[in-house]
Amino acid sequence: MIIQSKLPQVGTTIFTVMSRLATEHNAINLGQGFPDYPMSEELIALVNEAMKNNFNQYPPMPGWIPLREAIAEKASFLYGANIAPDTEITITPGGTYAIYSALTAILHPGDEVIVFEPGYDSYIPNVEINGAKAITIDLLYPGYGIDWPAVQHAITPKTKAIIINSPHNPTGSVIGEKDIEELRKIVAGKNIFIISDEVYEHLIFDDIPHQSILRYPDLLQQSFVCFSFGKTYNCTGWKLGYCVAPEALAKEFRKVHQFNCFSCFTPTQVALAKYLQNKEAYLSLSSFMQQKRDYFKQLMQQTKFTMSNSYGSYFICGTYEHITDEADTDFAIRLTKEAGVATIPVSVFYRSGKDDKVLRFCFSKKEETLERAVEKLSRI
Repeated sequence: MIIQSKLPQVGTTIFTVMSRLATEHNAINLGQGFPDYPMSEELIALVNEAMKNNFNQYPPMPGWIPLREAIAEKASFLYGANIAPDTEITITPGGTYAIYSALTAILHPGDEVIVFEPGYDSYIPNVEINGAKAITIDLLYPGYGIDWPAVQHAITPKTKAIIINSPHNPTGSVIGEKDIEELRKIVAGKNIFIISDEVYEHLIFDDIPHQSILRYPDLLQQSFVCFSFGKTYNCTGWKLGYCVAPEALAKEFRKVHQFNCFSCFTPTQVALAKYLQNKEAYLSLSSFMQQKRDYFKQLMQQTKFTMSNSYGSYFICGTYEHITDEADTDFAIRLTKEAGVATIPVSVFYRSGKDDKVLRFCFSKKEETLERAVEKLSRI
């Protein structure tokens, strides 16, 4: 039997490759974005309680309604958004799934989607598997801001959507109010959807306000806004997130959702509905993660890497021009094998493989993990 692949250019993701290499060489994994410290014991206890109380059967297809109500309350508290929990919030198995479902709901063969690079590696395959075309625009190196004139130039009658991501993976850049104004100018009066990837909404630093699309009712009317509980509460393996969209858009989103996973793990939904009442649990996340960013940057001064800044997410980028002129993928592999530290080469986040000699580091680790990693990197 022969399959005519819908993704002929896609292989195993770099995250799998580097994590496997890290395991083989017993390396410290600063590549894939996951914490190595415990999540909330209170939240674990709430999940256990939900299971013991027999919340183990199918929840409603859009999600456990008390959880959707808690999300709507949080959206109002943080962003002043008026979201209807019954018709405008859908619980999903992770943020990536939400992005895929949103794109699948709107795309037809021949449509175009604007994607910024470097960017999260699921975006382009999600577009292409739906028969659409990704129109890539490079972010402005080294700050990784959006080139809005280039966006305007890329708009055609075939443009169906723009994917934005803030705080940004892999670079840690964030969108500001001026970016929102430029986005508003470009999509106003046009049938162009916004897919807003906001899975790191609570991991934003230096007192910078998160410019969620939920803040802007005019933009929200043409948007699918995607979030992740895994990134918020240090439980990436739970694979639980949600999508906020206006009722008409959410209706089409749910058509895809109901014939894919249909519903998500009930006990975690029941637990999170209660845990979200504790506002401090998410309000304290920025300062918690900023301390890790600052500590890692301080430690990295012992090395020959030149670190950029990160204004959000789990990640920070660094150049290695004072070490070698190797390609970033080759250097990342050598670092894993010889130094015992796994990173992610940023060129893999470009379809073209653009190589600025930059590596991505994950700093959402215990202090001792960061210390051991930097001790190894300082020998390079």
